[in-house]
Amino acid sequence: MNLRFFAALVLATSGFAADVQVVDQIVAKVNGDIISQDEVERMSRELRQDLQTQQGESGPQLEQDFESHQKDVLREKIDQLLLVQKAKELNINVDSQVTKYMTNLQRQSGITDPDKFHEYVHQGTGMTYEDFVSESRNHFLTQEVLSEEVARHIVITDAEIRDYYNQHKNDFIREEKVYLSEILVSTQGKDAAGSAAAEKKAKQLATDATKGERFSDLARDNSDAATAKSGGVLGGYKKGDLRKEFEDAVWNLPKGGVTQPIKIATGFEILKVDDHTKAGLESLDEAKPDIENILYGPKMQPKVREYLTELRKSAFLQIKPGYVDTGAAPGQDTKWQDPVQLKPETVTKAEVEQKTRHKRLLGMLPIPGTSTTITGKSSSR
Repeated sequence: MNLRFFAALVLATSGFAADVQVVDQIVAKVNGDIISQDEVERMSRELRQDLQTQQGESGPQLEQDFESHQKDVLREKIDQLLLVQKAKELNINVDSQVTKYMTNLQRQSGITDPDKFHEYVHQGTGMTYEDFVSESRNHFLTQEVLSEEVARHIVITDAEIRDYYNQHKNDFIREEKVYLSEILVSTQGKDAAGSAAAEKKAKQLATDATKGERFSDLARDNSDAATAKSGGVLGGYKKGDLRKEFEDAVWNLPKGGVTQPIKIATGFEILKVDDHTKAGLESLDEAKPDIENILYGPKMQPKVREYLTELRKSAFLQIKPGYVDTGAAPGQDTKWQDPVQLKPETVTKAEVEQKTRHKRLLGMLPIPGTSTTITGKSSSR
């Protein structure tokens, strides 16, 4: 929480009391940072919104799940502050990750003008561009700390992987699938000359891809399909799922193979075979990445909680009566020590109007990785 929003501490006897308005109160102190009542309430509102929009919950189920998770809101905010503070202590630098993320976000938005892009971020998130960058940096910092301090110490043995595979073989029986990426060069709205130019461009892109240029980069920079932002990735298809001309072109191609442009109603389609899995039981080696992911989560989460408990033990932590840290370290005294400080912090009305209010943009401008879970290896299965 930015301390500038709490810079004006005004006691009830102050002569300036008529010029200010009590709008927020500190509910917890975490080393040199504070958590406000407004933050806790905002996080609670966002939790309810997520349950409604992301999980599709309503009625009694919504209320039950909201009550179950809402009690942990203060814990999660304390977790975040402790991890960011630890990152600074460890001199972790994530500038390159933040720069790459913001660059990719700007490229995906299609906005080249910096001022317009900053306004795009502001309109989409309710934050200033600087605050959005700061929130993104905090996420990367927490992920780096968890990776360095917790994840790298978790060991999944070959014996564990083998045992899981032998006990769950039915889970690794797969259908034959081909996994594809695409580049579409559109001819919609173009005359004969424009269509000819589109065909020429498509043939050159297919040649470039065949010669080894990164297909995802070619798709990102040239494709007119909606998949361009994700590097052209389409996903996996069983036999019979694809249009006949597509299936005939890709089914017998080797992994990494690229088709020549295929004429369709909307333009020219180029397809790349990212993978082709055969029907039957996956081998242990093929299943290993998935099994590692499956075994990783149950080991990671308790270790994260243990680590955060240790951070709490060495932290200066005070919590206002009426609020509970559900991740509190056993036996740690976090009582508010100075009763005088229970008086509310105040800010002027003008400051309140300038204070950032975070909101969602239907996933268009997410702060990267809103979950603190460390992900394992990805799988193409």
